[in-house]
Amino acid sequence: MPRTSDARPREYAEPYPHPSGATPPNIPAQFVPNHVAIVMDGNGRWANARGLPRVEGHKQGEKSLLDVVAGAVQIGVKHVSAYAFSTENWKRSPDEVKFLMNFNRDVIRRRRDEMSSWGVRIRWAGRRPKLWGSVIKELQVAEEMTRENDRCTLTMCVNYGGRAEIADAAAAIARDAAAGRLNPARVSEKTVQKYLDEPDLPDVDLFLRSSGEQRTSNFMIWQAAYAEMVFLPEPWPDVDRRHLWRAVEEFARRDRRYGGAVDTPDAG
Repeated sequence: MPRTSDARPREYAEPYPHPSGATPPNIPAQFVPNHVAIVMDGNGRWANARGLPRVEGHKQGEKSLLDVVAGAVQIGVKHVSAYAFSTENWKRSPDEVKFLMNFNRDVIRRRRDEMSSWGVRIRWAGRRPKLWGSVIKELQVAEEMTRENDRCTLTMCVNYGGRAEIADAAAAIARDAAAGRLNPARVSEKTVQKYLDEPDLPDVDLFLRSSGEQRTSNFMIWQAAYAEMVFLPEPWPDVDRRHLWRAVEEFARRDRRYGGAVDTPDAG
């Protein structure tokens, strides 16, 4: 654990319990995915189905994200990457884009203290161009504030696209090769990894998407090359930590090394 100035171990708070009383399934740590990537899909459809403005779905989705992060901490997932705003989301209506920019900024501000108390480190992956300065500032403040936390890392992917990330890495490699800092003949997969937004982010083990769509939508296409895919029928605002736990159970069952049944007395 990170240490305070007097060198004593820092104690983290436990996440709030789920209202149902559900607890995580009993899965051996070696079969829990290290990195879970999440496409939080279906906010707008959830709102439309209830006759509400689309923004109400995003507001409800904030609670889902916090609860899923709580569940990740409880079950031992070390990395969660959340697709908060894609490079394609700029094509949405100006009003929705404006809302999402303000919303992402305010979510980080509202939730960082609570998540930090759980030992969550917050990081940002994505492009700077077009992204509001106030959003960048809140992300940077959260990164600095939580940088010593080591229980779980939440990577907020804001103005992010998998192809854009790879294209940016290729451009940086080309610049360094042209400047003589890199030998083009020695460029490898490890080289590309070093030029990604977060080069030390481990490969995705479990790719989770809500709302019934069965595609990756340009999210972490490099990191998720060998990920197990789990697609949830529920829209994101109806998702909570129990859905994550069931996805982790499915991940464990698919692992050929895992021979026994998963004990799930309370995760229903």
